Amino acid sequence: MSEKRIGLREVRALGSDQTIWDRAVAGFGARRQRSALPSYFLFYRTREGRQRWHTIGRHGSPWTPQTARAEAQRLLGEVKKGEDPAAAKQARRKAANVSELCDLYLADAEAGRLLTRRKKPKKRSTLEIDKGRIERHIKPLLGRLKVTAVTTDDVGNFMHDVAEGKTAGNAKSIKKRGLARVRGGKTAATRAVGLLGGIFSYAVHHRMRQDNPVRGVIRFEDGKRERRLTDDEYMLLGDALAKAKKQSIWPAAVAAGGFLALTGWRSGEALGLRWAEIDLPRRTAILGDTKTGRSMRPLSRVSCDLLKEMPRSGPLVFPATRGDGPMKGFRKLWNKILKLGEVTADVTPNVLRHSFISLGADLGFSDITIGAIVGHKGRTITSRYVHSADSVLLSAADTIADQTAALMAGSKRAIKVIPLRR
Repeated sequence: MSEKRIGLREVRALGSDQTIWDRAVAGFGARRQRSALPSYFLFYRTREGRQRWHTIGRHGSPWTPQTARAEAQRLLGEVKKGEDPAAAKQARRKAANVSELCDLYLADAEAGRLLTRRKKPKKRSTLEIDKGRIERHIKPLLGRLKVTAVTTDDVGNFMHDVAEGKTAGNAKSIKKRGLARVRGGKTAATRAVGLLGGIFSYAVHHRMRQDNPVRGVIRFEDGKRERRLTDDEYMLLGDALAKAKKQSIWPAAVAAGGFLALTGWRSGEALGLRWAEIDLPRRTAILGDTKTGRSMRPLSRVSCDLLKEMPRSGPLVFPATRGDGPMKGFRKLWNKILKLGEVTADVTPNVLRHSFISLGADLGFSDITIGAIVGHKGRTITSRYVHSADSVLLSAADTIADQTAALMAGSKRAIKVIPLRR
């Protein structure tokens, strides 16, 4: 046993049962046991004081003294963060099939170790969707296959099976006494394959296999809905909201539906809106965590009037019927509202958002202006430091919201009131 900077000469000179340690990186070394080729390893201690021997790999492509030393440095960085590479490696070896791989993927995602393109952990709502796709599509069709045995043909067959409804049926949801209707279809198949690609990228990153079998699979076109409300549907929606106010439907749900129509926000943004995020005098809302990060939104006068009518019974603007959390039953309440005005059930909050955006385009506003109002991607970095919306955005938000309110009232054109200066 000796200590020196490990190079090719030192590795080739290793005899049977010999070990050498590297001077440059503490704990990094090479040893030859019964095998003809020496192996590189890392010895370290965890935060709990446990001693670990982690085998990096045998000498040969891709492991040379330089690449193995770099890997040892990377592993030591993980140890400083409190991780245990050797224990993680053992766990990965136990993930013999796709089902176990999915469990490892979800565990790391829930712990915040998997980051999105925005360099942030996945949101809780996104994780719940991922869990549903894994439990209802991926595990039933691919769960028993070995991770290393999955081929591109397997993924292609998986996609077509989901599209044809082989995983369709009723499944227990995450909610208490909840029931999820799994229908399959091309859109579900395409999105399930997208998640599967991320899971196998995770497997490649952790050296559970060398390639991603999802690459090369031609997916169906993602069936994103381009549906927008007609003028008559706007009038029916306005009638439904007016009737809902007189019914026993939860008032916060009715107000949230009207707010979505007047702002074009995502439903999760509206239902999670807090009073602390609103500046009514400046007609501005600053949302700390949206799908696109921190977002500043201009508020139209008509939407501010709606907010002023809301009672402040807690931190949320649109509270749930019980508890302090967001309104989880909004979708069912929204469907009840639609029935009151004989509005078709396919008018979802996403349709309201697309209708608002389309209406803004009809009125001649640019994509940049509309994107700033509804929180699209592409805002400049300077928007992080702005705390109130400018007059241009406020005027645009007023124009689109006024037109929306006019259509819901049964008028074809909004009446714009211009206050006179003294």
